[in-house]
Amino acid sequence: MTPLAYLAAKTTRIKLGTAILQIPARTPAMCAMTMSTLDALSGGRALVGLGLSGPQVVEGWHGVPYGKPAARTREYVEILRKIWAREEPVSYSGQEYQLPYSGPGATGLGKPLKSILHGRQLPVYLATMGPVNIRTTAELADGWLPIWFSPQRMHLFRPHLEEGFARAGNGKSWKDFDIAAGCTVAIGEDVKALLAMQKPNLALYLGGMGAKEKNFHNDMAIKYGYGEAAAQIQELYLAGRKAEAAEAVPDELCDEMSLVGPVARIKERYLAWEDAGVTTMLVQARQPEALELMADIAGTRTGP
Repeated sequence: MTPLAYLAAKTTRIKLGTAILQIPARTPAMCAMTMSTLDALSGGRALVGLGLSGPQVVEGWHGVPYGKPAARTREYVEILRKIWAREEPVSYSGQEYQLPYSGPGATGLGKPLKSILHGRQLPVYLATMGPVNIRTTAELADGWLPIWFSPQRMHLFRPHLEEGFARAGNGKSWKDFDIAAGCTVAIGEDVKALLAMQKPNLALYLGGMGAKEKNFHNDMAIKYGYGEAAAQIQELYLAGRKAEAAEAVPDELCDEMSLVGPVARIKERYLAWEDAGVTTMLVQARQPEALELMADIAGTRTGP
Protein backbone atom coordinates (compact mmCIF):
# COMPACT_ATOMS: atom_id res chain seq x y z
CA MET A 1 0.00 0.00 0.00
CA THR A 2 2.79 2.43 0.81
CA PRO A 3 4.46 2.17 -2.63
CA LEU A 4 1.06 2.53 -4.33
CA ALA A 5 0.32 5.71 -2.41
CA TYR A 6 3.71 7.06 -3.51
CA LEU A 7 3.02 6.08 -7.13
CA ALA A 8 -0.44 7.63 -6.96
CA ALA A 9 1.17 10.97 -6.14
CA LYS A 10 3.76 10.66 -8.90
CA THR A 11 1.51 9.52 -11.76
CA THR A 12 -1.74 10.48 -13.43
CA ARG A 13 -2.78 7.62 -15.74
CA ILE A 14 -1.53 4.21 -14.70
CA LYS A 15 -3.80 1.99 -12.67
CA LEU A 16 -2.73 1.08 -9.16
CA GLY A 17 -3.30 -2.57 -8.36
CA THR A 18 -2.43 -4.66 -5.34
CA ALA A 19 -1.13 -8.05 -6.34
CA ILE A 20 -1.71 -9.16 -3.74
CA LEU A 21 -3.20 -7.98 -0.46
CA GLN A 22 -3.25 -11.04 1.78
CA ILE A 23 -6.82 -11.68 2.88
CA PRO A 24 -5.96 -13.05 6.34
CA ALA A 25 -3.73 -10.06 7.11
CA ARG A 26 -6.51 -7.44 6.97
CA THR A 27 -10.12 -7.38 8.02
CA PRO A 28 -12.52 -6.79 5.13
CA ALA A 29 -13.41 -3.38 6.57
CA MET A 30 -9.76 -2.32 6.78
CA CYS A 31 -9.19 -3.42 3.20
CA ALA A 32 -12.30 -1.59 1.99
CA MET A 33 -11.35 1.66 3.74
CA THR A 34 -7.71 1.53 2.66
CA MET A 35 -8.50 0.88 -0.99
CA SER A 36 -11.30 3.46 -1.11
CA THR A 37 -8.86 6.04 0.25
CA LEU A 38 -6.26 5.15 -2.38
CA ASP A 39 -8.93 5.30 -5.06
CA ALA A 40 -10.01 8.78 -3.94
CA LEU A 41 -6.43 10.06 -3.73
CA SER A 42 -5.57 8.71 -7.19
CA GLY A 43 -8.68 9.91 -9.01
CA GLY A 44 -10.28 6.49 -9.39
CA ARG A 45 -7.31 4.36 -10.42
CA ALA A 46 -7.31 1.63 -7.73
CA LEU A 47 -7.68 -2.09 -8.41
CA VAL A 48 -8.03 -4.49 -5.49
CA GLY A 49 -5.95 -7.64 -5.88
CA LEU A 50 -6.48 -10.22 -3.15
CA GLY A 51 -5.05 -13.61 -2.26
CA LEU A 52 -5.12 -16.13 0.57
CA SER A 53 -1.45 -17.04 0.97
CA GLY A 54 -0.76 -20.40 2.64
CA PRO A 55 -1.03 -21.82 6.15
CA GLN A 56 2.67 -21.33 6.93
CA VAL A 57 2.39 -17.58 6.41
CA VAL A 58 -1.18 -17.12 7.65
CA GLU A 59 -0.62 -18.91 10.94
CA GLY A 60 3.13 -18.43 11.30
CA TRP A 61 3.36 -14.74 10.40
CA HIS A 62 -0.09 -13.22 10.78
CA GLY A 63 -1.03 -15.37 13.76
CA VAL A 64 -4.56 -16.20 12.66
CA PRO A 65 -6.07 -19.60 11.80
CA TYR A 66 -5.97 -20.68 8.16
CA GLY A 67 -9.55 -21.79 8.57
CA LYS A 68 -11.66 -22.52 5.51
CA PRO A 69 -9.92 -20.70 2.67
CA ALA A 70 -12.70 -21.06 0.09
CA ALA A 71 -15.31 -19.69 2.49
CA ARG A 72 -12.98 -16.91 3.60
CA THR A 73 -12.41 -15.72 0.03
CA ARG A 74 -16.13 -15.64 -0.79
CA GLU A 75 -17.11 -13.92 2.44
CA TYR A 76 -14.33 -11.34 2.16
CA VAL A 77 -15.42 -10.23 -1.30
CA GLU A 78 -19.09 -10.17 -0.32
CA ILE A 79 -18.34 -7.95 2.68
CA LEU A 80 -16.24 -5.59 0.55
CA ARG A 81 -19.14 -5.21 -1.85
CA LYS A 82 -21.58 -4.47 0.98
CA ILE A 83 -19.25 -1.85 2.47
CA TRP A 84 -18.71 -0.10 -0.85
CA ALA A 85 -22.43 -0.20 -1.68
CA ARG A 86 -23.28 1.89 1.43
CA GLU A 87 -26.91 0.81 1.17
CA GLU A 88 -27.20 0.12 4.89
CA PRO A 89 -25.06 -0.51 7.97
CA VAL A 90 -23.15 -3.70 7.30
CA SER A 91 -23.99 -6.93 9.04
CA TYR A 92 -22.76 -10.33 7.92
CA SER A 93 -23.03 -13.84 9.29
CA GLY A 94 -20.54 -16.24 7.73
CA GLN A 95 -18.30 -19.13 8.65
CA GLU A 96 -15.14 -17.01 8.77
CA TYR A 97 -16.49 -13.50 9.35
CA GLN A 98 -19.27 -12.16 11.54
CA LEU A 99 -20.24 -8.50 11.63
CA PRO A 100 -20.87 -7.53 14.37
CA TYR A 101 -18.59 -10.06 16.05
CA SER A 102 -20.36 -12.12 18.70
CA GLY A 103 -17.88 -14.94 19.37
CA PRO A 104 -15.56 -15.64 22.30
CA GLY A 105 -14.42 -12.48 24.05
CA ALA A 106 -17.12 -10.27 22.54
CA THR A 107 -18.48 -7.46 24.71
CA GLY A 108 -21.86 -7.54 23.00
CA LEU A 109 -21.51 -3.85 22.18
CA GLY A 110 -20.72 -4.27 18.50
CA LYS A 111 -23.18 -2.69 16.08
CA PRO A 112 -23.54 -2.61 12.29
CA LEU A 113 -21.75 0.39 10.81
CA LYS A 114 -21.56 2.19 7.49
CA SER A 115 -18.45 3.67 5.88
CA ILE A 116 -18.23 7.46 5.94
CA LEU A 117 -16.32 7.28 2.64
CA HIS A 118 -18.59 7.71 -0.39
CA GLY A 119 -16.56 5.62 -2.81
CA ARG A 120 -17.40 3.23 -5.61
CA GLN A 121 -17.48 -0.49 -6.23
CA LEU A 122 -13.80 -1.11 -6.92
CA PRO A 123 -12.63 -3.78 -9.36
CA VAL A 124 -11.67 -6.92 -7.44
CA TYR A 125 -9.06 -9.37 -8.72
CA LEU A 126 -8.40 -12.70 -7.01
CA ALA A 127 -5.16 -14.67 -7.07
CA THR A 128 -6.40 -18.26 -6.98
CA MET A 129 -5.02 -21.64 -7.98
CA GLY A 130 -7.42 -24.42 -7.00
CA PRO A 131 -10.64 -25.34 -8.83
CA VAL A 132 -13.04 -24.15 -6.10
CA ASN A 133 -11.40 -20.76 -5.71
CA ILE A 134 -11.04 -20.31 -9.47
CA ARG A 135 -14.81 -20.85 -9.78
CA THR A 136 -15.36 -18.31 -7.00
CA THR A 137 -13.10 -15.87 -8.83
CA ALA A 138 -15.13 -16.09 -12.03
CA GLU A 139 -18.37 -15.81 -10.09
CA LEU A 140 -17.56 -12.86 -7.80
CA ALA A 141 -14.51 -11.02 -9.11
CA ASP A 142 -13.77 -8.70 -12.00
CA GLY A 143 -10.49 -10.38 -12.82
CA TRP A 144 -8.15 -13.27 -12.15
CA LEU A 145 -4.49 -13.11 -11.15
CA PRO A 146 -3.16 -16.57 -12.10
CA ILE A 147 0.29 -17.32 -10.78
CA TRP A 148 2.61 -19.42 -12.98
CA PHE A 149 0.25 -19.01 -15.90
CA SER A 150 1.00 -21.01 -19.02
CA PRO A 151 -1.09 -20.38 -22.14
CA GLN A 152 -0.57 -24.06 -22.99
CA ARG A 153 -2.54 -25.02 -19.88
CA MET A 154 -5.63 -22.87 -20.28
CA HIS A 155 -7.70 -26.01 -20.80
CA LEU A 156 -7.07 -26.86 -17.12
CA PHE A 157 -8.73 -23.63 -15.99
CA ARG A 158 -11.37 -22.84 -18.59
CA PRO A 159 -14.07 -25.22 -17.27
CA HIS A 160 -13.81 -23.82 -13.73
CA LEU A 161 -13.98 -20.24 -14.97
CA GLU A 162 -17.01 -20.96 -17.13
CA GLU A 163 -18.76 -22.70 -14.24
CA GLY A 164 -18.12 -19.59 -12.15
CA PHE A 165 -19.64 -17.36 -14.83
CA ALA A 166 -22.73 -19.58 -14.85
CA ARG A 167 -23.00 -19.41 -11.05
CA ALA A 168 -22.94 -15.61 -11.16
CA GLY A 169 -26.42 -15.85 -12.64
CA ASN A 170 -26.32 -12.45 -14.29
CA GLY A 171 -25.18 -13.33 -17.79
CA LYS A 172 -21.52 -12.87 -16.87
CA SER A 173 -19.08 -14.12 -19.50
CA TRP A 174 -15.53 -13.76 -20.78
CA LYS A 175 -16.26 -10.24 -22.03
CA ASP A 176 -16.86 -9.12 -18.43
CA PHE A 177 -13.70 -10.66 -17.04
CA ASP A 178 -10.01 -9.73 -17.05
CA ILE A 179 -7.32 -12.39 -17.00
CA ALA A 180 -4.27 -10.53 -15.72
CA ALA A 181 -1.40 -12.97 -16.11
CA GLY A 182 2.18 -12.33 -15.11
CA CYS A 183 4.87 -13.03 -17.68
CA THR A 184 8.66 -12.72 -17.50
CA VAL A 185 9.99 -11.05 -20.65
CA ALA A 186 13.67 -10.87 -21.56
CA ILE A 187 15.31 -10.04 -24.89
CA GLY A 188 18.52 -11.80 -25.90
CA GLU A 189 20.08 -14.37 -28.20
CA ASP A 190 20.88 -17.01 -25.57
CA VAL A 191 17.46 -18.50 -24.74
CA LYS A 192 18.88 -21.10 -22.38
CA ALA A 193 20.70 -18.46 -20.33
CA LEU A 194 17.56 -16.31 -20.11
CA LEU A 195 15.54 -19.30 -18.92
CA ALA A 196 18.20 -20.09 -16.32
CA MET A 197 17.73 -16.64 -14.78
CA GLN A 198 14.17 -17.61 -13.81
CA LYS A 199 15.09 -20.85 -12.10
CA PRO A 200 16.15 -19.66 -8.61
CA ASN A 201 12.80 -17.95 -8.10
CA LEU A 202 10.87 -20.96 -9.37
CA ALA A 203 12.91 -23.24 -7.13
CA LEU A 204 12.05 -21.04 -4.15
CA TYR A 205 8.32 -21.33 -4.79
CA LEU A 206 8.19 -24.96 -5.90
CA GLY A 207 10.59 -26.09 -3.21
CA GLY A 208 10.27 -23.81 -0.23
CA MET A 209 7.13 -21.69 -0.42
CA GLY A 210 4.98 -23.82 1.84
CA ALA A 211 5.22 -27.01 3.85
CA LYS A 212 6.29 -30.20 2.12
CA GLU A 213 2.79 -31.62 2.39
CA LYS A 214 1.03 -28.36 1.44
CA ASN A 215 2.75 -26.35 -1.26
CA PHE A 216 0.26 -24.98 -3.80
CA HIS A 217 3.04 -23.94 -6.19
CA ASN A 218 4.49 -27.42 -6.24
CA ASP A 219 1.00 -28.79 -6.86
CA MET A 220 0.67 -26.53 -9.91
CA ALA A 221 3.89 -27.88 -11.42
CA ILE A 222 2.52 -31.39 -10.94
CA LYS A 223 -0.73 -30.41 -12.72
CA TYR A 224 1.38 -29.10 -15.59
CA GLY A 225 2.98 -32.52 -15.97
CA TYR A 226 6.27 -31.90 -14.15
CA GLY A 227 5.63 -34.16 -11.18
CA GLU A 228 9.04 -35.84 -11.09
CA ALA A 229 10.90 -32.53 -11.35
CA ALA A 230 8.63 -30.91 -8.74
CA ALA A 231 9.40 -33.65 -6.23
CA GLN A 232 13.14 -33.39 -6.88
CA ILE A 233 13.15 -29.59 -6.59
CA GLN A 234 11.32 -29.71 -3.28
CA GLU A 235 13.58 -32.40 -1.84
CA LEU A 236 16.73 -30.49 -2.79
CA TYR A 237 15.42 -27.12 -1.63
CA LEU A 238 14.24 -28.33 1.76
CA ALA A 239 17.62 -30.02 2.22
CA GLY A 240 19.29 -26.63 1.79
CA ARG A 241 20.71 -27.46 -1.64
CA LYS A 242 19.17 -24.44 -3.32
CA ALA A 243 21.57 -24.19 -6.27
CA GLU A 244 20.90 -27.81 -7.18
CA ALA A 245 17.17 -27.22 -6.80
CA ALA A 246 17.40 -24.37 -9.28
CA GLU A 247 19.32 -26.53 -11.73
CA ALA A 248 16.57 -29.14 -11.50
CA VAL A 249 13.91 -26.73 -12.78
CA PRO A 250 13.12 -27.82 -16.37
CA ASP A 251 13.81 -25.37 -19.18
CA GLU A 252 10.46 -26.34 -20.68
CA LEU A 253 8.55 -25.21 -17.57
CA CYS A 254 10.28 -21.82 -17.56
CA ASP A 255 9.75 -21.40 -21.28
CA GLU A 256 6.01 -22.00 -21.32
CA MET A 257 5.46 -19.39 -18.60
CA SER A 258 7.65 -16.66 -20.10
CA LEU A 259 8.60 -14.85 -23.29
CA VAL A 260 12.36 -14.81 -23.77
CA GLY A 261 14.86 -14.80 -26.62
CA PRO A 262 15.22 -12.80 -29.82
CA VAL A 263 12.48 -10.31 -30.65
CA ALA A 264 11.08 -12.50 -33.42
CA ARG A 265 10.72 -15.45 -31.04
CA ILE A 266 8.94 -13.33 -28.44
CA LYS A 267 6.51 -11.95 -31.01
CA GLU A 268 5.71 -15.41 -32.32
CA ARG A 269 5.17 -16.94 -28.88
CA TYR A 270 3.10 -13.99 -27.65
CA LEU A 271 0.24 -15.08 -29.90
CA ALA A 272 -0.41 -18.06 -27.64
CA TRP A 273 -1.09 -15.71 -24.73
CA GLU A 274 -3.68 -13.83 -26.74
CA ASP A 275 -5.24 -17.09 -27.94
CA ALA A 276 -5.48 -18.29 -24.33
CA GLY A 277 -7.64 -15.29 -23.45
CA VAL A 278 -5.14 -13.19 -21.51
CA THR A 279 -6.51 -9.65 -21.54
CA THR A 280 -3.91 -7.98 -19.33
CA MET A 281 -0.27 -9.00 -19.28
CA LEU A 282 1.67 -8.11 -16.16
CA VAL A 283 5.13 -7.82 -17.68
CA GLN A 284 8.00 -8.70 -15.39
CA ALA A 285 11.18 -7.39 -16.98
CA ARG A 286 14.52 -5.89 -16.05
CA GLN A 287 15.04 -4.34 -19.48
CA PRO A 288 13.26 -1.11 -20.46
CA GLU A 289 13.41 -2.34 -24.05
CA ALA A 290 11.43 -5.44 -23.06
CA LEU A 291 8.64 -3.26 -21.70
CA GLU A 292 8.71 -1.17 -24.87
CA LEU A 293 8.59 -4.30 -27.01
CA MET A 294 5.53 -5.67 -25.22
CA ALA A 295 3.77 -2.31 -25.48
CA ASP A 296 4.47 -2.30 -29.22
CA ILE A 297 3.27 -5.88 -29.67
CA ALA A 298 0.06 -5.22 -27.77
CA GLY A 299 -0.50 -1.96 -29.62
CA THR A 300 -0.86 0.03 -26.43
CA ARG A 301 2.00 2.50 -26.63
CA THR A 302 0.87 6.10 -26.26
CA GLY A 303 4.16 7.88 -25.83
CA PRO A 304 7.83 7.77 -26.77
